[in-house]
Amino acid sequence: MKRFFHNELEDLRGRILLMGERALDQVGLAFSALEERDVTKIEAVLKQDDRIDELEMEIDNEVIRYISLRAPVATELRLLTTSMKVAHDLERVGDEACTIVKRARDLIEEERSLPLLELARMNRLAMRLLRDAMDAFLNEDFAKATELPRHDKEIDDINRGHFRDYQRLVQEDGLSVETAFSLVFISKALERIGDHATNLAEAVVFMYRGEDIRHSDLTKRT
Repeated sequence: MKRFFHNELEDLRGRILLMGERALDQVGLAFSALEERDVTKIEAVLKQDDRIDELEMEIDNEVIRYISLRAPVATELRLLTTSMKVAHDLERVGDEACTIVKRARDLIEEERSLPLLELARMNRLAMRLLRDAMDAFLNEDFAKATELPRHDKEIDDINRGHFRDYQRLVQEDGLSVETAFSLVFISKALERIGDHATNLAEAVVFMYRGEDIRHSDLTKRT
C-alpha cells in the first residue's frame, strides 16, 4: 500500500496527519500551560479542541462517503476503517489535553510551588509515543508500529507511582487534597494519552499488514 489510487484517499490521509499534528501541539501547549500557570495558553488549548473535533467528523463523513460510492478493495477498506479508529483516538488525545488545562486552571491560585514530580517526564514520553505512532503511519513503518506498545509500560508505571506519592505528600507535607486530586487527574490524562498513542500504533499494523495485534503476546503492556 505504498500509494493510494484515488485523490480522496490521499486527502483522507492528509487529514489524519493534520489531526495528529494538532493533537501533538495541543498536548505540548497544555503541559506548558500547567507549568507556567498561563491562562492564555489554557484558553488556547480549549479553543483548539474544537478544530480537532471537526476533523474527526470530516474524516468519518469522508470514509462513509467513499465506501458508499467507490466499492473499495481490501487494502483500501482497511485504510478507511482504520482511519476512523485513528481519528477517534486522536480526538480523545485532544480531550485529555483539555483535562490537563482544566485541572491547571484549578491550580492557578495555588500559592505554593506545584509538586509536579515526574509529570514532565510523563509528558515527554507520551508525546514521543504519539509522534512515533504518527511517523509509523506516515512512513508505513510496520516494525516501529509493532514496537511502540511495549514503551507504554513506562508511562503506566510512573502514573501508578504518582498515586502513592501524592497521597504521601498530603499526609506528610501538607499538600492540600484538592491540589493532589488535580495533579493525579493530570497524571491519569497523560497515561491515557500514552494509551491512545499505543492504539494508533496497533491500528497502523492492521492497516498495512492486516494483522490485529491488540491482544497478542507481542504487545502485552503489563
